[in-house]
Amino acid sequence: MSKNLVIVESPAKVKTIKKFLGSNYEVMASGGHVRDLPKSQMGVDVEHGFEPKYITIRGKGDVLAQLRKAEKKADKVYLATDPDREGEAISWHLSEALKIAPEKQKRITFNEITKSAVKESLKHPRTIDMDLVDAQQTRRILDRMVGYKISPLLWKKVKRGLSAGRVQSVALRIIADREEEIAAFIPEEYWTLDVELFAGNEKKPLIAKLSGMISNGSDRKLSISSKEEMDAILDTLKDASYVVEEVKKSERTKKAPLPFTTSTMQQEAANVLNFSTQKTMRLAQQLYEGVDIKGNGTVGLITYLRTDSTRVSDEATAAAKEYITANYGAAYAAFAENSSGANGNGKKIQDAHEAIRPSDISRTPTMVKESLTRDQFRLYQLIWRRFAASRMTPARYETTAVRIGAAGYRFTVTASRLLFDGFRCVYTDSEETKEEEGVLQADIEKGMHLKAGRTDVRQHFTQPPAHYTEASLVRTLEEQGIGRPSTYAPTITTIIARRYVAKENKNLYMTELGEVVNNIMKEAFPVIVDVNFTANMESLLDSIGEGKTRWKTVVENFYPDLDEAVKAAEVNLEKVTIEDEVSDVVCEQCGRNMVIKYGPHGKFLACPGFPDCRNTKPFLEKIGVPCPLCGKDIVIKKTKKGRRYFGCEGAPQCEFMSWAKPSASRCPQCGGYMVEKGNRLVCEDKSCGTTISV
Repeated sequence: MSKNLVIVESPAKVKTIKKFLGSNYEVMASGGHVRDLPKSQMGVDVEHGFEPKYITIRGKGDVLAQLRKAEKKADKVYLATDPDREGEAISWHLSEALKIAPEKQKRITFNEITKSAVKESLKHPRTIDMDLVDAQQTRRILDRMVGYKISPLLWKKVKRGLSAGRVQSVALRIIADREEEIAAFIPEEYWTLDVELFAGNEKKPLIAKLSGMISNGSDRKLSISSKEEMDAILDTLKDASYVVEEVKKSERTKKAPLPFTTSTMQQEAANVLNFSTQKTMRLAQQLYEGVDIKGNGTVGLITYLRTDSTRVSDEATAAAKEYITANYGAAYAAFAENSSGANGNGKKIQDAHEAIRPSDISRTPTMVKESLTRDQFRLYQLIWRRFAASRMTPARYETTAVRIGAAGYRFTVTASRLLFDGFRCVYTDSEETKEEEGVLQADIEKGMHLKAGRTDVRQHFTQPPAHYTEASLVRTLEEQGIGRPSTYAPTITTIIARRYVAKENKNLYMTELGEVVNNIMKEAFPVIVDVNFTANMESLLDSIGEGKTRWKTVVENFYPDLDEAVKAAEVNLEKVTIEDEVSDVVCEQCGRNMVIKYGPHGKFLACPGFPDCRNTKPFLEKIGVPCPLCGKDIVIKKTKKGRRYFGCEGAPQCEFMSWAKPSASRCPQCGGYMVEKGNRLVCEDKSCGTTISV
């Protein structure tokens, strides 16, 4: 009997796939990549056609030896690595390392680890797609060039252990730009007015919102920026008559969401489950590779987790329709397929993948709950509900909009009532606002006079742009075409691990170290951190994968400019070198004046007598401004995670702190302390709101 060898990436897949294949199939795992560029050098021959130099990854010698032994005994070798660029490259590296004869090797892919999918893939083997291999190879070479040319420069100019990356540097810049927006933001005051209105003898009021003015028969937007303006409006409305001018009823629908892509899954898991992108991908990998389900053995619960497609196979759609009809009713089953060949933003997808979905919709979260960890269950439940919802009919609402006139001002009342829940019976989006805004209790008709009750006057201030979270950063990277599904999690993990960015309460903040690195990158390598350039590079990688562009052409055009920029930076960036500045703090252990050093968390004091004296202290940098509470010096401090703030050197006795830099100037209006916002000073007391240009 012939013996066939199937090689997959993960040992977890071996157990799952072995169940599906007969005794004449041997299933083994490579453990991911077996060859890579060497760590000791760039590994790309820039003098001779940019040929990469691959070596066996340390620790993979034994794995390759076992695979070679099995390969010699096999009549056919099926390379069953993941169905994407990276998987295609791993298959090629295995083919090269094992020296598999062309007539013997077969490349197979499957989008889900189920018996039918694996068996079907064996019926349709193909050759290795070298265009996809070249695309992955190009990305690896470009990343290696950026990392190995720029990182040593950062070591020289800042400190050892730092790194630059083609995608991570752009992600860092995006976060830095947002931080600058927030720092320069000046809040503006505005006021709102709600009025209780009663129809006839109705005891429950309508809450009408002031929305504008009536000018020449049409509505004009109204902006109220001070208490004086609001008081004037209230005086006008004191004895006004409130008349219903229009009652408009309509019906609207809310479409079911598309099934998950990698990006939307990461975003929703962050928003709903508070998972980091790294954790989401780790759990999804476990669900994809297979979990021991009681009574069923090892089962792959979801389809492939790295995808930017929302396409769903006809078989999965048919199975979903059958399940929904049987469990929810025919009215809930959508007739048309609610998906597309794009990623939801109209952008072209990288590969002909499916969306992330359950491998079997009839395997409900409740059925497998006992076999999963708590976090596995929560993610599987999210994926299952999203997919089920995507195959269901829209939700329908009855909406009522009432327009009311009073003394030349326009008030509005809106209400929404759910008529049919549709997909919402299984899934509600994390960002979805509450659909039912309220139901009108009274019968409101045009021309009706309403009686005014209490007024609700509120003062507000505009808010700065929100700090990036992992979810919103992933969304931005995807919208701007930066990176691919497989890169989001490692990119974010890297900039946090390098302490360029601190994560606090979901939000991402720049650290002082991150600011230094970002400024160097912007000054010396503006092209590398340019969002449009990076997005265009992703398009070129797609073009290579489609066989339309030579990979060497892309590398040949990229490297000379990078090399020239690095050489120029070697000369021009001397001014950013952080020298050891001598402080006036005396080391109590040896009597020397301590120096200011730079570490992963920012500046600190160290004895210059190292290694004889290893004394270190926190460095409290004074900004020359007295504390508004106690008069001592304001110093720059750091949170545990590296985010900078301004506090009193008398802490903890003095509790003063500010995220914005305080100014020595006092507010001319209220006498309070002011903070720097871009080129202005702003009173920290929002009710005062005084600003001064500087």
